[in-house]
Amino acid sequence: MNRLLLEKHLKSTKPALLSGVLLAAALSTQAASNQPIKIGEINSYSTMPQFTQPYRQGWQLALEEVNQAGGLLGRKVEVVARDDAGKPEEALRHAIELTSREKVDVLAGGYLSNVGLALSDHAQKNRKVYVASEPLTDAIVWDKGNRYTFRLRPSTYMQAAMLVDEAAKMPAKRWATIAPNYEYGQSAVASFKELLKAKRPDVEFVGDQWPALGKLEAGTTLQATMQTRPDAIFNVTFGADLAKLVREGNQRGIFPKTPVVSMLSGEPEYLDVLKDETPKGWIVTGYPWDQIDSREHASFAANYYRRFKEYPKVGSVVGYATLQAIFAGIKKASSTDSEKLVTALRGLKFSTPFGPAEFRAIDHQSTMGAYVGKLDMVGNKGTMVQWRYADGKAYLPDDAYVKARRPAEAMK
Repeated sequence: MNRLLLEKHLKSTKPALLSGVLLAAALSTQAASNQPIKIGEINSYSTMPQFTQPYRQGWQLALEEVNQAGGLLGRKVEVVARDDAGKPEEALRHAIELTSREKVDVLAGGYLSNVGLALSDHAQKNRKVYVASEPLTDAIVWDKGNRYTFRLRPSTYMQAAMLVDEAAKMPAKRWATIAPNYEYGQSAVASFKELLKAKRPDVEFVGDQWPALGKLEAGTTLQATMQTRPDAIFNVTFGADLAKLVREGNQRGIFPKTPVVSMLSGEPEYLDVLKDETPKGWIVTGYPWDQIDSREHASFAANYYRRFKEYPKVGSVVGYATLQAIFAGIKKASSTDSEKLVTALRGLKFSTPFGPAEFRAIDHQSTMGAYVGKLDMVGNKGTMVQWRYADGKAYLPDDAYVKARRPAEAMK
């Protein structure tokens, strides 16, 4: 073909070629817009069912509501759930699969703090937004915080600060601690000690017990604790370990004689297990679901009961609020692009059954709070009394504290 014929051929084929390219692009865009928005959810469903079953129901309710309303950005929303069996290595394996094969837009979940930290590290390395729903360790937003990780629940620092408000009023000077020997327990004890000493320089910590998670030997632990002659105990155990501790302490006459300040123990998940063994007078963080009369909570509780024929638990609230936060972020970003989502989530205001909350821009910590009160019995069932709602924003440290602990690159 000579030069003139070649130029003529190219001129004649350019419009057709261009049209083909544009058509292919249009079809690709249309196909993408028809695909659901995917949220990859990883949690300890098989090992922590007392929390994660209500949690699953909470996010299922939120998912059904958003899809019934037309979805997000004109697309349906899908949750792809995986069970990490309470193991960081399992969580990481699922995160890799969800990110690479399922092509999820956002990662969410985590129950144990060490699992949450593994997922957070994956999120950073793969530049994928991760909303940590339940992991409470301070490290996830501070010492090991990163650009792509946001945390919903009030942290160990925040809940310790809420409890310290009450502990500082007690005459107790000699404190002992009992906490599971992993990231969450270590973080909670460190924060409680730091904050109580700041308010009450006269207190001293006379002994720490660090049972392995899920393997508490209640008799041995309590014997060692009481040998230190404490005036009060700070407890961080939960689940089956909490039940063992309470039963043994009741039998030995330690509870309620020795005052206890305890993290999470007022949550229905654990009170349902303790039943008539619930120790009266413990100062706790928890969730008095049947006594909250706010508009946001009443609507959530009614819809939850209508859907699942049971009352909500803390897990229910956390599962529901996790997706509400993600939905609000996607709406604000008008995109599922990770970088746009990070920008949208920083400072994002969103709704929860506990009331409005937001993700602080400086450390990606949510301001969702918790309820603080005392344990008591109504009939043969444990409950919370004399409770108050502790707004999370009142229990977060100032910017200088965060900057001293959070990596500089995480704040970019």
